[in-house]
Amino acid sequence: MKNVSLITGASSGIGRELALIHAERGGDLVIVARDREKLEELKKEIENKYSVNVVVIIKDLSLPGAGMEVYSQVKEAGIKIDYLINNAGFGGIGKFYERDWTKDLAMINLNIVVLTELTRMFLPDFVKRNEGKILNVSSTASLIPGPLQAVYFATKAYVTSFSNALAEELSDTNITITALLPGATKTEFGKISGMDKTLMFQKTASARKVAQDGYDAMMAGKLNIISGITFPQKILFLLIPFLPKRMLLKQIRIMQEVKD
Repeated sequence: MKNVSLITGASSGIGRELALIHAERGGDLVIVARDREKLEELKKEIENKYSVNVVVIIKDLSLPGAGMEVYSQVKEAGIKIDYLINNAGFGGIGKFYERDWTKDLAMINLNIVVLTELTRMFLPDFVKRNEGKILNVSSTASLIPGPLQAVYFATKAYVTSFSNALAEELSDTNITITALLPGATKTEFGKISGMDKTLMFQKTASARKVAQDGYDAMMAGKLNIISGITFPQKILFLLIPFLPKRMLLKQIRIMQEVKD
């Protein structure tokens, strides 16, 4: 296999589009998710259309040690990863003290722990070769606190901070770390998290557009790329440093309240 990209959460949404984009450019793939049927369908579609090689790894990445298991499988197969794309993640709406703790713990494991674990596993290989690129899919949620999605917003704040810190640590190498910060995007995320019934998801960007922005930014070695936000949202993000924190928190909460 050559020019290999490993993509987590590749069965749908942004991850699926990232896989298609990489395949269009002639790159081989290792796609990871827990939905075997969707991954096998994607493998068949890509191999038939683009004549590249696709390896499927079925894994529930929200479980402890999943990142290490993925890395071990890749090494045992003798596959050299050139691009690591940590895309897998999920959210969930509701007051923190009322939410199912097991779901929030799984969210932390998937959004933070496995992303960090995979990065830690593959990065020494990249450093040894002095080449490689990592794209961590964060969110514009990482830029603000998130009442009614307290854990999700906090996990994405970690992803952006972690990615930016590593980028500086690696600034004297040929390795780049890019954080993709999408706004509301038309994927299964909205339905699964319950966000599709909120003001924040009234207007969504296409998963293809967001994936393309993220992929291009990774290839260019950019630090951060914000994608899929409306003009009013751009203005809001520019004003965040100047807004009273209480006012900002209230506005974010209003935007995330579920409308019947």
